[in-house]
Amino acid sequence: MYFTGIIFTFFLALILLGKRDKSRADYILFGWLLVMGSHLGLFYLHFSGQYARFPHLLGFEWSLSLLHGPFMYLYTASLTDQYRKKQYMLLHFLPAIIICLILSGFILSPSENKIAVYRNGGRGYELEMSISNIAYVISNIIYFISSLLVLRKHRRNIMNQFSSLGKVNLLWLRYLIIGYGLIFLSYLLLQEDEYIFGALVLYILFIGYYGIRQVGIFTRTVIEPVPGSHPEMAESAGVDLMSREEPVPSHSVETAGGEDNKTVKYRKSGLNDESANEVHQSLCKLMAEEKLYKNPELSLTELAQKLEVNPNILSQIINSIEQKNFYDYVNELRIEEFKRLIALNENQKFTLLALAYECGFNSKTSFNRNFKKITGISPTEYLSKLETHVSE
Repeated sequence: MYFTGIIFTFFLALILLGKRDKSRADYILFGWLLVMGSHLGLFYLHFSGQYARFPHLLGFEWSLSLLHGPFMYLYTASLTDQYRKKQYMLLHFLPAIIICLILSGFILSPSENKIAVYRNGGRGYELEMSISNIAYVISNIIYFISSLLVLRKHRRNIMNQFSSLGKVNLLWLRYLIIGYGLIFLSYLLLQEDEYIFGALVLYILFIGYYGIRQVGIFTRTVIEPVPGSHPEMAESAGVDLMSREEPVPSHSVETAGGEDNKTVKYRKSGLNDESANEVHQSLCKLMAEEKLYKNPELSLTELAQKLEVNPNILSQIINSIEQKNFYDYVNELRIEEFKRLIALNENQKFTLLALAYECGFNSKTSFNRNFKKITGISPTEYLSKLETHVSE
């Protein structure tokens, strides 16, 4: 099983290396796969009793264990376009380098001495091993929590940009982080290398399975990005993650269509109540007349183009006046439209899901979740109160 995991890991790295137009996230994942494959390989030598044949490799596994957390964090941050200080990237690997220096006495010692230390369970280097273990625990706790916080921030960002999260929520990346957390937990609870590295093999298979399923990770397939989104991010994730606008000029900005310059009424840093209310009234009128919320893929950028205002300004207005993010604002309009449609007798012939799709939802799960979040009850409970009989 371990040997299969090693082969599969380097195979995934080879596929990723062959991908054209690789992003920064791709290079980080490639590096992480090399580390996982090397770490698994060193364990396999120890597990199979062949470590005496390669004494020059002994000791490096302690440093490799400190590389997984940084790679996971950097991959998560790069994939969600939240890591821009590239000049500081190598600092995340400093603990691994320090541990390598602490163990340099062992690493540079004669091969016979290294083999003897391994056969005696690390005798003579107990302090160095303890320092390595403590550093491993602290590092993994920090990077696990940091990765979850980055993903949480990403979710807040996309909820201010998109009305449907199916293609942009990076749920598989959350599973990736949680899966790593489970491996770390197994280390704390079991302290058995066979189980820990067995879990690592399953983790690598998980990366391969979901990486191939997720468009754009191991392939060059790219979904057309939303205007203003980061091209590297869209390609590496295979989805449109976040829309990002350039700073707004003081008096004018070119429209997304590139037609001509429009007067910009409001700047994000100086929005007054009168201007905000004017834009908000235009927003309410537009949504009431054109019902743009019926578009399942409606984005903040698209809506801002319709209103001829900057997306940052529109987001600020929705947040401050509606007291909601863009996602909740649009889905509340969809729920109100559903309640209006379900009350009409002529719509009794349609299924509940058909009406949900008509209102702009793109899945039954999304409809049920948002309906209960907004109304406090499920759609079925709501229909029973209305004494309306609609097929689900």
